[in-house]
Amino acid sequence: MKNSYFLLILLSVIVIILHNLKPEDVNYPNSKKQLIVDSYFDTTIVDPYRWLENESSRETKSWVVKQNSVTDSYMRRIRDVRKIKNRLKEVWNYPYKSIPFQKGNKIYYFYNSGLQNQSVLNSHNIYGGELKTILDPNKLSLDGTVSLSGLYFSNNKKYMGYGLNRSGSDWQEFYIMDINSGETMSDQLKWIKFSGMSWNGNGFYYSRMPKPKNDKMLTELNNHSKIYYHEVGTLQEEDDLIYYDSENPLIMASVYASTDEKYIFLYRYKGTYGNSLSFSIADNSNVKWAPIVKDMDSEISIIEHINGSIYALTDRNAPFKKIVLIDPRFPLEGNWKSLVEGNEDEVLESANIVGGYLFVHFTKDVISIWKIYDLKGNYIRTVELPGKGIVNGFRGKIDQSRTWFSFNNIVTPSTIYEYDILSNRSEVYTPSESKFLSDDYILKQEFYNSKDGEKVPIFIAHKKNIELDNQRPTLLYGYGGFNISIKPGFQKQNTIILENNGVFAIANIRGGGEYGEKWHRDGMLLNKQNVFDDFIYAAQYLFKKGYTDNNYLAIRGGSNGGLLIGAVLNQYPGICKVAFPEVGVMDMLRYEKFTIGYAWATEYGSVK
Repeated sequence: MKNSYFLLILLSVIVIILHNLKPEDVNYPNSKKQLIVDSYFDTTIVDPYRWLENESSRETKSWVVKQNSVTDSYMRRIRDVRKIKNRLKEVWNYPYKSIPFQKGNKIYYFYNSGLQNQSVLNSHNIYGGELKTILDPNKLSLDGTVSLSGLYFSNNKKYMGYGLNRSGSDWQEFYIMDINSGETMSDQLKWIKFSGMSWNGNGFYYSRMPKPKNDKMLTELNNHSKIYYHEVGTLQEEDDLIYYDSENPLIMASVYASTDEKYIFLYRYKGTYGNSLSFSIADNSNVKWAPIVKDMDSEISIIEHINGSIYALTDRNAPFKKIVLIDPRFPLEGNWKSLVEGNEDEVLESANIVGGYLFVHFTKDVISIWKIYDLKGNYIRTVELPGKGIVNGFRGKIDQSRTWFSFNNIVTPSTIYEYDILSNRSEVYTPSESKFLSDDYILKQEFYNSKDGEKVPIFIAHKKNIELDNQRPTLLYGYGGFNISIKPGFQKQNTIILENNGVFAIANIRGGGEYGEKWHRDGMLLNKQNVFDDFIYAAQYLFKKGYTDNNYLAIRGGSNGGLLIGAVLNQYPGICKVAFPEVGVMDMLRYEKFTIGYAWATEYGSVK
């Protein structure tokens, strides 16, 4: 059960709301203060706790232990913690599978019996046959903290590459499995972050960084990204260097090889938004990069290279994204052919080529729509979906006749469907085994006006026929950044709130990608205050409509959403009874000095 401790804390504070309890006095241990003063332009900032930036020091470790002791002691005083923990286990404890995918003549999927720390990779022949366990991450550690970060199958059907994370770290290690024997080979690649494998023949491209100092693995600046090619069966030290921009050590780079292995594509990034794109014939002895997009003012990604044409997805001069066809002989923008375009009503999210067709994912007010086009961009049909919610999947190879997708929403657990491309028919492939009674609940999408009058969507879920008396225990979730759309998906932990006559709400605030790049830009850099205002006005909307008030409201966000919660608490301290700023980006003056933080400057700005 991932993050079960954090969920237990969250749900326990919801209990405080449910019972209208007053927290007992908490005696925090003293924290040492140092006189450290910085000047930023005309502003002086005191930073007394900078010593905590040294995460490996004894002093910092002791401080963390003491802080956790305070939390543990407080949690033990809440009488319903054990009840919540037991119910949480019940809610989590049912078998579930991932969306299957086909590789060669085998079908693969992840399976979890319910309470396993990590899901297990299984496979069987496309015609059925014996089910085999391919990789069980639970056997890689005693405490279940080693997880898979990705799977990468070679095009020659010989190898399966996989990445491992340890204890939630962004650092990965890469390994190779021989598909026929099922044995993991001797290859072990280290010091990899934010990279996958892209196969070309008996090897693959990947990016890695210099080995950090032993006591700085979690804080050292991640720079000098280099792209290598690794041949299976060789040592990492023997890998061929494919690309390195020594003059720009903060530029991140990655390489994607087309499935037919004719071309390799070089992505270069200076932050979390925008990339340049070049390509070369996939010959490591003769790599010559030809530009497709030279600047990093927009985003472009390769869908696939097929029959001499490059299919790409971009928002370049397309605020709601578009799919373009690129001729490798004339790759610059003036020669592109636009095939499919999003619009203000239907934002284009992603696209895959399966069975000789383009499967294109749009969202209308954050709800999934899937349309099928031929490879010339001619509209064929819209896929009939089970309902309004999130639909993921529709992946595969150009010669597949079937594919799979999942459907879920806040009050509907995920069901997996098989879609026959030729007959345009869907049927249930893996039904949900959750015991959550969806028919007892209602999911609504409403809209409210933010401070500046902008219309913002909010999803609201609760039991049918509950009394809206401004006393419903309510959890409001938000993110608002990095062009990431927050979808109304089913989350097991939220069912406990709903079944206790509570309300769960998601505010699709600016900064995300819900309505295209303008929606994103209206919540970044100097427009960041819009994000906080949108969230505050979401809470006020819930108050106004009788769902809850500030004595029964809990607010939550993680990472960039943790920053959101921290800012809202400071700007409007009385907005809620409970706040949960999970792993928040809180130090906006020094965040870019650590790990990959410098890449966030395109979103937040920089003191430099």
